[in-house]
Amino acid sequence: MEGRDAGRELSTAVVAFHEAVGARLGVTAVDQRALAVIAGAGSVSADLAKEIGLTPGAVTGLVDRLERAGLAHRAPDPADRRRLVITAAPGAFGKVFAGLDEAMAKLTARYSPAEQAVIADWVAGTVDVLREQTRRLTKR
Repeated sequence: MEGRDAGRELSTAVVAFHEAVGARLGVTAVDQRALAVIAGAGSVSADLAKEIGLTPGAVTGLVDRLERAGLAHRAPDPADRRRLVITAAPGAFGKVFAGLDEAMAKLTARYSPAEQAVIADWVAGTVDVLREQTRRLTKR
């Protein structure tokens, strides 16, 4: 598998994996993306809507689903009790990603540090391309 075909296969496999994660956790792919943003930031406010490109109303439903799944919770902001802060539950993705983490560690170990650097560069470049293409597609 080479070039464009490899990228397409990777994309398809990632989407399928996240659909399976979503089915297991009872959340959507967008919910997972939001949870990743929340977990990466430690906590977020309703500004999450801007970060992931949703309306505030859609974020309310999203956070409701994350709370029902036990993946996140919201609480009053200690600095401004009129606002809510959303935080990821500890280990929110842990159980469903444990197998992936272990398998990816084994895969990574097959490559030398120099090869890992090239792979990391390709992945970072791919992420940049995907983000730019996403911006172009969602630009109003």
